[in-house]
Amino acid sequence: MSVDTATVRRIAHLSRIAVKDEEVAHLQTELNAILDFVEQLRGIDVEGIEPMTSVMPMQLKKRQDEVTDGFVADEIVANAPRREDHFFVVPKVVE
Repeated sequence: MSVDTATVRRIAHLSRIAVKDEEVAHLQTELNAILDFVEQLRGIDVEGIEPMTSVMPMQLKKRQDEVTDGFVADEIVANAPRREDHFFVVPKVVE
């Protein structure tokens, strides 16, 4: 697949990017190089290769999925100008 100047202008228009006339040829070359690289990647045989999440094999730390209040409610509202129990008190804004 090859990108022509009309396609470069259309991509720029859809992306809302201002492209000067003298920049179109350079962008065309860049987009064609990107598409050529993607085409090369399509030709790579990845059959039997496991997907990776990291370059180093490691186990993620796991914890129990428990609902808590965070145990810091008093600290959270400590600097509030007005509070009631563990809640911030704010002025009423809706009648």
